[in-house]
Amino acid sequence: MIYVIRHGQTDWNKEGRLQGRRGLPLNEEGIRQAGNLKQQLNHISFDLVFSSPQKRAQETAEIAVGVSCITDSRLDVYDLGEADGLFKREVKMVGPLPDSASYSGVEDPLEFMKRIKHFMAELETLYGKKDKNILISGHRCTTGAIGAFFNGIPDDRNILKLSSENGEYKQYVFTVKK
Repeated sequence: MIYVIRHGQTDWNKEGRLQGRRGLPLNEEGIRQAGNLKQQLNHISFDLVFSSPQKRAQETAEIAVGVSCITDSRLDVYDLGEADGLFKREVKMVGPLPDSASYSGVEDPLEFMKRIKHFMAELETLYGKKDKNILISGHRCTTGAIGAFFNGIPDDRNILKLSSENGEYKQYVFTVKK
């Protein structure tokens, strides 16, 4: 079983800022949310725990399951470039993403999806036929991309609708291919 958690709240989440690679660690509410995850998941013995390299994702995983996690750069948050840290209401958006014509350094969404898909395909190859409990700690974008890996990309291409809220999780199972 695959358990995908979204990191707990940070001050930037609370303030309504876009939060990418310049993001903050968990705030008090985020620590509480990670503690709630621990209560919800305490009956599960995890064989593997992966995380984005962002501190907020690592903190959440480590509080939730009580063990160190394996960081993987493919699980890193979507790079918001110059829009990172700005208030959402002030950012020029194209759909759910900052306008790459207005802000330099914004990651190509296809490249983002490609790296998440590569991680998930590798995980499926290594563990898809084994009875393992795997936890993945990430962000709104990574939880949405993993949701799209299992459920397909929505017709409107907005994977964020498949994501989790701060401090929440979703479960998935690799399907056995014949």
